[in-house]
Amino acid sequence: MHKKKDILFVMNNLNVGGAEKALISLLQIFDYEKYAVDLLLFKKEGLFLNQLPSEVTLLEAPKNLRYFDMPFLQILKENVLQGNWNVIYRRIQFKRQCKKAKNSAEAEQFGWKALSKTLNPLSKQYDAAIGFLEKNPNYFVVDHTLAAKKIGWIHNDYISLSLNKDIDHHFFKQLNHIVTVSAECVKSLENTFPQFKEKIKLIHNISSQEKLCVLSDEDIPLWVNQKFILTIGRLTEQKAIEKAIDAFEILQKTESELQWIVLGEGSLRPFLENKIKEKGFENKFHLLGNKPNPYPYLKRCTVYVQTSIFEGKSIAIDEAKLFAKPMVITNYPSAKDQIMDGVNGLLADLNAVSIAKKIKMLLDDKNMQNAFSQKLRSEETSYEKEIEKLYQLME
Repeated sequence: MHKKKDILFVMNNLNVGGAEKALISLLQIFDYEKYAVDLLLFKKEGLFLNQLPSEVTLLEAPKNLRYFDMPFLQILKENVLQGNWNVIYRRIQFKRQCKKAKNSAEAEQFGWKALSKTLNPLSKQYDAAIGFLEKNPNYFVVDHTLAAKKIGWIHNDYISLSLNKDIDHHFFKQLNHIVTVSAECVKSLENTFPQFKEKIKLIHNISSQEKLCVLSDEDIPLWVNQKFILTIGRLTEQKAIEKAIDAFEILQKTESELQWIVLGEGSLRPFLENKIKEKGFENKFHLLGNKPNPYPYLKRCTVYVQTSIFEGKSIAIDEAKLFAKPMVITNYPSAKDQIMDGVNGLLADLNAVSIAKKIKMLLDDKNMQNAFSQKLRSEETSYEKEIEKLYQLME
């Protein structure tokens, strides 16, 4: 019997998000006859944690990581008496480095050097170590793992992420492969890092139609109207949910029975709740938070809408396609990797008027809805074979 190959995945956490869902979907169909898989989470938390396959060994989180997002006085209390001066010094250094950043994404990059110096390398030798998200998971694989192959993942359009490419260059040159999730994301990486063109690989996110259909049979609340729009995404600037609220206001003039449901959580919740309240939509535009199983809503919605400023390759859109849902998405750089305007969905400009206009077109035209759904059913939208590409990279 051949010895199994040892594989490590590194990720921040398993909170609800596209990359986290992609990792769970990947691990659920992994070949555990051939591979022994360890998972290192920086924080052992998230709604997807209980969906982790039993074959995966969940490693202990690096103990010093927690000191980089807690109040400084608490760090002093926990470390002064124990004489852990390195942790205290590195936390001060971390804050200073983060101040050099132009944005929060860069702050994580600038802070890594100080944070990294408090972490111990993993002692186990792996056949392949995979950072499954840009920034720290990739950096950890480079700096703190022993592996024959080191692979990094970029889940978004690199240019839109506003990252510091000089910092990433240092790590990318030490990776064997850089994986991303759509043709447009490949172009974005190749344009930014032409010297690494041979390392950049395309592996689509994995979705299983059979599994999603089973999960979609659960009930949804009785108050949900038969006619509703669905959006799945974090309540962050990238997803531009405020544009959806403005578009909904326009639609209400002719579609007074319509509801809009958003599944996701994030830092903009208070702002969005205020906006909803100001417009008097409390009983019509619903922020339902994270749902580990969004598929009953996806199965029953009338139209799926994504109002993002940018995406890599949206898992929510891929899953809406699996359910053959008529949809409107904003025309961000990688949108055409998933939707052909007027063929299997509609593309809108990133403003409320355009979004509302395209939604209204769909709502008013049953023939268009049926044509889009029929086209989507005819497409190859299950990407389970994509895992073979990863197996090849790990060899």
